[in-house]
Amino acid sequence: MFQGASSLNLDGKGRLSVPTRHREVLLAIAGGQLTITRHPHGCLMIFPRPEWEKFRDRIAQLPMSAQWWKRIFLGNAFDVDMDGTGRVLISPELRQAADLTREVMLLGMGVHFELWDKATYEAKEAEAMETGMPAAVEELVF
Repeated sequence: MFQGASSLNLDGKGRLSVPTRHREVLLAIAGGQLTITRHPHGCLMIFPRPEWEKFRDRIAQLPMSAQWWKRIFLGNAFDVDMDGTGRVLISPELRQAADLTREVMLLGMGVHFELWDKATYEAKEAEAMETGMPAAVEELVF
């Protein structure tokens, strides 16, 4: 399970350096092979390839009424490999789709990651905090 937040920078070529704490796991479970696609909330999702294949299969089974969502998830998916130093290239198309600038936030979300433009993430997080907890979260015991 991936968890935690990392404040990172994309390099001039649009490459993301995967934090060391995640590299070994990604190499072990996916041989460093990842798939990156769009998320409807304005960020990107980064999956280890085996987890992507499970997600892809579920999306492919959606009915015709969800055809646009198939296009968003499957049509924007890029397969990438971590290089020898743990970097992955975020395609220009995906960087543009998520408005990624140099400063980004990588969030571990269980079996995948989310990649956000840092300023966008901070604004959306502040908005969520102002809105308050939804009932489903309030029912959790802390």
